[in-house]
Amino acid sequence: MKPVVYDFFCGLFGWGAAFLSQGYRVVGFDIADMHAEIGLPRPREVELVLQDVRSIHGSQCKDAAVLVASPPCQKYSYMAMPWKRAKALAAWYRESAERIAELNTLFDACFRIQREASEAAGRHIPLIVENVKGAQPWVGRAQWHFGSFYLWGDIPALMPIATSIKVSVQNWCDFAKTGETSPHWRMEGLKTQNYLNIRDGHSHTRHLTNPVEHVRIDEAEIKMQSPGHYLKPGSGPDWYDGGAAKFGSNSMKRKAASAQIAKIPFPLAQHVAQCFKEVRA
Repeated sequence: MKPVVYDFFCGLFGWGAAFLSQGYRVVGFDIADMHAEIGLPRPREVELVLQDVRSIHGSQCKDAAVLVASPPCQKYSYMAMPWKRAKALAAWYRESAERIAELNTLFDACFRIQREASEAAGRHIPLIVENVKGAQPWVGRAQWHFGSFYLWGDIPALMPIATSIKVSVQNWCDFAKTGETSPHWRMEGLKTQNYLNIRDGHSHTRHLTNPVEHVRIDEAEIKMQSPGHYLKPGSGPDWYDGGAAKFGSNSMKRKAASAQIAKIPFPLAQHVAQCFKEVRA
């Protein structure tokens, strides 16, 4: 009988693909079919359940060998940026324990599910939660990181280390001849799945430093108590909330790029899958 992994916020099944390669049965939970949204075929071997993670009871996962999760990271990344509005939003959350609890709702739901699943199974079911470095001030220090992918929970004793790769810049000679931009400028080389990638001075938010990974922040949170947090029309929230149809967060290319950027690196996920398969054996 195959060991089962439950993948919360499964997206493009970055975790799932690696666990499949190790002989697991993969069941993913998400609120949307990301493959369908961006026009990619979903692996037939994986099972997708369209359900809000907050409504899951851990008893649904009592047969799990391991649980993995990648809650949305955009707010954590945004508030770690050195921008006035980002710092103001972080300060707004810190004013109230209730606001912090709301911010961490999805993150905390993963550990609630683990607790309920373990109680229903009568044994400890391991959980690994992935997010960004910017989450640490809000949820506590991560146990490990693989490049910009930070991990909490039941981390195996031995973990792989990410290496860096140099990304080429724009070749203006080629651009003048062909009209084609280099991969760097098309954002295809800015974040690879197997390497730590440093592109600007803010190493703590590499998930967000790629312009194709959008951020959606509620207007009420941005405005808070001061209208001064708004930028001029056509910039800031008006831009990344879809004001520009070609590059807004609702565009197909932007959704696809954002999903690929957030996808768990295969070597990391494969290592985790191997470790828990050995423990179960």
